[in-house]
Amino acid sequence: MSNVNITIDGINVAVPAGSTILQAAKELGIYIPTLCYLKGINEIGACRICVVEVKGAKALVAACMYPVNEGMEIFTHTPKVMSARRATLELILSNHPANCQTCDRSTNCELQAVANKLGVRDIRFEGETVNATIDAGVSIVRDNNKCILCRRCIAACKNIQTVGVIDAVNRGFKTTIASPFEMPLGETPCVNCGQCIVVCPTGALRERNSVDEVWAAINDPDKYVVVQPAPAVRAGLGEEFGYPIGTPVTGKMATALRRLGFDRVFDTDTGADLTIMEEGTELLHRIKNGGTLPLITSCSPGWIKFCEHQYPEMLDNLSSCKSPHEMFGAVIKSYFAEKEGIDPAKIVTVSVMPCTAKKFEAQRPELGKDGLADVDIVITTREFAQMVKDAGIDFASLEDSDFDNPFGNASGAAVIFGATGGVMEAALRTVADILNGDSAKDVEFEAVRGVDDIKIASVEAGGMTIRAAVAHGLGNARKLLEKVKSGEEELHFIEIMACPGGCVTGGGQPIQPASVRNWIDLREERAKALYSEDKAAFVRKSHENPAITNLYKEYFGEPGSHKAHELLHTHYVARGKYQK
Repeated sequence: MSNVNITIDGINVAVPAGSTILQAAKELGIYIPTLCYLKGINEIGACRICVVEVKGAKALVAACMYPVNEGMEIFTHTPKVMSARRATLELILSNHPANCQTCDRSTNCELQAVANKLGVRDIRFEGETVNATIDAGVSIVRDNNKCILCRRCIAACKNIQTVGVIDAVNRGFKTTIASPFEMPLGETPCVNCGQCIVVCPTGALRERNSVDEVWAAINDPDKYVVVQPAPAVRAGLGEEFGYPIGTPVTGKMATALRRLGFDRVFDTDTGADLTIMEEGTELLHRIKNGGTLPLITSCSPGWIKFCEHQYPEMLDNLSSCKSPHEMFGAVIKSYFAEKEGIDPAKIVTVSVMPCTAKKFEAQRPELGKDGLADVDIVITTREFAQMVKDAGIDFASLEDSDFDNPFGNASGAAVIFGATGGVMEAALRTVADILNGDSAKDVEFEAVRGVDDIKIASVEAGGMTIRAAVAHGLGNARKLLEKVKSGEEELHFIEIMACPGGCVTGGGQPIQPASVRNWIDLREERAKALYSEDKAAFVRKSHENPAITNLYKEYFGEPGSHKAHELLHTHYVARGKYQK
């Protein structure tokens, strides 16, 4: 790509042709504030906070959208620019609630950060108070009082996820972000993925907080509280305590959970290994016995609800396997309860998830037995971090520790579940060994790794060719499913994750501002943490995990057994366009 020569604040620089002023300034370390801009998601120049002067232009231009050209002279902090930015910011702040101390996003609010950067201390304008009704759903809470109309949430929901349950309505000062007919999100085809939350620059969107429920369970002497963190949590949790993005903090995480007062600290990775045993068996059974193909993974609850609403004709393609944390919850309230002599009714299972959709999943009536839910409470990575901070625990000073027995160790295949392609790779490691009748030394399937929108691979094993595909983000899932429906792609096995990049960038993960998201690929950096743990694992295949082989020997008999189906499998239902 050719370069163009420009001048920014008197500095001559050559930048790639097609760059925006914002990108060029970033290369020079020059700060230009933004609020609405998100690279690849929301590039609309709506907030006007990023305006700069360009020599010869009749008006200030939006740096996030304005392309550079040869000889351009740009000025980023002239009196005219600074005055315009401050006036725009004051107008935004004029009707924004001034309750920063009690806001979920305090100290991690982009509006707050820009106000600090621009030195805004007084607001010359008095805006009209919004007084919007707070929409509190099972998973997601919307508070339009804190909305600044940046439209990032709309872009994530409509353009990336292709769900489109929120949009701007009305005009001028009456503009708001709303769902169809002003319905609560829970009454729309919202899939609870939470991608709107992680792109929101303020506290207008957040998860429904369940921290108080967890504390109540821990402090109830009649309850036996078991916790399980998902694979992706260890890849993001450290960011809440100042660690670099992509730092695995597994050992400290286990110690922190124990310090919070949970009676047993297990790892959802065990449930992931169990899922592979059941799902791999299901795949081979369908291939060999003429079952419905392609088999599609059922680990992502956002994807499941999307399928129920958007592709009900493909429900038979879904694996009947429960998701890993739901499987593990069922095991805790059956096998573990029997082994330890604990009344299952007294066990409270708590899942720490990178996902807001898991909150909705946990209250599904089809995920439980004898009136007891498999999982009682779901908290996000962010809520877990809140609990650690509330308890006054210095996370960085914690020593590493292991998870509790009888599920103390899981395989490397299980930990990569948190990255797009990880479920597929874990399944292929086991399925290939079963078909080949031996244990392959080469366990890495590079063809299904990475953040390409859709990945398709052919795997040879036992004289059979398995056609596999991976899609992450529901927009990409839609593209892949349309190819399957049209006959363009003939596949045996599909992995779909609702969130772009997989669980590592789930709606419950630590929120990084646009100043980070625009320049660092969170999907890749957090995934590195999981692949590093996989590489270092003593056991890297689910079927070779001793805890799993023992579980089948003592309790389930074999994968796909009647008892396994009774506890580890489920079904899903078609939902109307506006059915909960």
